[in-house]
Amino acid sequence: MSMRTPLKEVRRLGSAKEGADHFWLQRLTGASNLILVVFLIGLTVSLVGADHATVKATIAHPLVALLLILFLVSAAIHMRIGMQVIIEDYVHGEGAKIVLLMLNTFFAIAVAAAGGLSVLKLSFGG
Repeated sequence: MSMRTPLKEVRRLGSAKEGADHFWLQRLTGASNLILVVFLIGLTVSLVGADHATVKATIAHPLVALLLILFLVSAAIHMRIGMQVIIEDYVHGEGAKIVLLMLNTFFAIAVAAAGGLSVLKLSFGG
């Protein structure tokens, strides 16, 4: 006799009720990173040897700035989820795990914010 309820079988959720969400978000950000990295490599190659004014003008284009910010956000989310999995799997003390998970989130936010601020500063000429 199974101890699983029919609802659990339908939803396919684990005991934490968010494992599938993390799985799909990791895959979604991975796919978006793949597309955005191709753009980033193309942008970088096209700007090799360009002067500061050309680079600044290129990044100031709204579409380029938007794609760079999307890459920063997607990469930061992907990084946070990946590191969260490592922390949850390999840190055994509950107190240390909670502190590291909080620091992981703060770090990902700081990376995305610093990168976003840099792109915006270049875009708006600050």
